Amino acid sequence: MSPTPRERARIDTMQRILESGRRQLAEQGAAALSLRAVARDLGMVSSAVYRYVPSRDDLLTALIVEGYRDVATVAEEAASGCAAPGRRFLALCEALYAWAREHPHQYALLYGSPVPGYHAPQETVTDAARTPASAIQLIETAWAAGDLADDTAMPPAGQVLRRQARDLRETLGTELPEAVLLRFAAAWTQVFGAISFDLFGQLVGSFEPGDAVCTFTFRTAARTIGFAD
Repeated sequence: MSPTPRERARIDTMQRILESGRRQLAEQGAAALSLRAVARDLGMVSSAVYRYVPSRDDLLTALIVEGYRDVATVAEEAASGCAAPGRRFLALCEALYAWAREHPHQYALLYGSPVPGYHAPQETVTDAARTPASAIQLIETAWAAGDLADDTAMPPAGQVLRRQARDLRETLGTELPEAVLLRFAAAWTQVFGAISFDLFGQLVGSFEPGDAVCTFTFRTAARTIGFAD
């Protein structure tokens, strides 16, 4: 059923509030986000904005959920198709990298430093989990087909780490061995570490521009997991 004019107006206003919030992220950073500034930007009275987002934290949460949904859509699209799982994993990494460069301030909100005084609520978790879930599904596909290498050269995991891997295995309901999940954890942090280093200027004066080293890191991460070339 199509939304009523009133519902469409509410959706449109919420989108304008989010757009203003994204502009503030780009201009001032997440810590300076202000509902009063959003109201001034949109030519609205503050009380009207508060009817849509009661507090700064609610606006942050809405922006975070929006960002996680956007990047998850990108990841899921890159992971789809008929190519070998390893190739789709590399496509997923490159898609994340492209999204980060196109939306640096949203990436920083999701994967950068925590915003002082803000604690993300549980409602952000579902969409945050979609992106790694896309990668894990590729690993499961390769594992089920017997195409995932068993790398015995990985360092031994301690008792706490093994327990965490067992807990994650149960939470995901996956048949993947704990050792494979640990390899994924190491690889996944490599992927986001490379993207963050490039995006936040840590490669200036060394591997600049960062495209080549990021692609190399993505391939290294794929091998860490056990994907075939």
